[in-house]
Amino acid sequence: MKSFALLLFATSLARAELTREAAAAAVTESHAALAKERSIKMREVKEGFQYFEVEAAAKTMRCVGKLYGEAEKGKRALYLSMHGGGGAPARVNDQQWNNQVGLYTPDQGWYVAPRAPSNTWNLWHEPHIDQLFGRLIEDMVATCGVDPNRVYLMGYSAGGDGVYQLAPRMADRFGAAAMMAGHPNDASPDGLRNLPFRIYMGGKDAAYKRNEVAAQWGEKLAALQEKRGGYEHKVTIYPELGHWMNRKDAEAVPWMAGKVRQPWPKKVVWGKSGTRSKRFYWLGGKPTGVVEAQVEGQKVVITGAPEDDLWLYLSDQLLDLDKPITVLRDGKEVFSGKVQRTKKAIEESLRERLDPVMAATALLEVAGAKKE
Repeated sequence: MKSFALLLFATSLARAELTREAAAAAVTESHAALAKERSIKMREVKEGFQYFEVEAAAKTMRCVGKLYGEAEKGKRALYLSMHGGGGAPARVNDQQWNNQVGLYTPDQGWYVAPRAPSNTWNLWHEPHIDQLFGRLIEDMVATCGVDPNRVYLMGYSAGGDGVYQLAPRMADRFGAAAMMAGHPNDASPDGLRNLPFRIYMGGKDAAYKRNEVAAQWGEKLAALQEKRGGYEHKVTIYPELGHWMNRKDAEAVPWMAGKVRQPWPKKVVWGKSGTRSKRFYWLGGKPTGVVEAQVEGQKVVITGAPEDDLWLYLSDQLLDLDKPITVLRDGKEVFSGKVQRTKKAIEESLRERLDPVMAATALLEVAGAKKE
């Protein structure tokens, strides 16, 4: 009976309303406790390069990385650099991986070249990649002093295919992304509203019409920028070059270094592009279409996927939780009132995603409009 009473007491504490200050302290405490459960076992392979493995989605992803510069822990950047190859024998993809390990050199931070777990044509945009990259980022933040707001995505050839696919659907993980010599296949750029994005392409890289498609994506991004704002982008096509760009594309590295992630943007566009995570910025759920959401003072305005249930991951970095909020879906008010900050919400948020900067202090379910 005593243990049951203690359980009830602990549950009530977890659900009790927190002040802004208490919530911030709880985020720090909870993240520190969960970070202790994470580890990366590295071994040096050559000239400071470290080999390690990441496990998620019943897959193992081999990685080689190196720490450059002297930034203190907590302020280090992380560059994820995806190799080319694709639908080829393992030895070909291994060779491409080895090339990628030394292809780019940042001034500061971790440069990590993972080896795709498969040898399929879509090796960098199979569903398990999202979970593997999520785990890799969280582990590097928890154990290697990486700043979660300074994580960058890049890739060459088939790795560029991966950038086209992963950047829009994992935009809330990165500070910037650069695509080199790839093809988007069926990817959609909708989710890139808050992620600075660059495309590098050889003008003579005509296989699969990569050069033409790169220019078309520039047009798509310009149209989205005109329509919705955001969508910072630049397309660089070297007219005299083919698939290999003679490392001219390396200019992307210092450009990315100057960008910082927006973890709590006031406007979010959750696009429909391949695999969807359970959370995108401060939206959650399993929407079937494109969702646009915007914070206007204490009001949250949502359009798209009207019949789908959504979650709002809330924080005082987004709006003032000491005051009531209003939620509108397609012009209809679906919630009005205060949402409590709780330890339960913080722990739930961090267990879903071990990201101290994006930890929600309050959660709100917003039901969709059901058909009559």
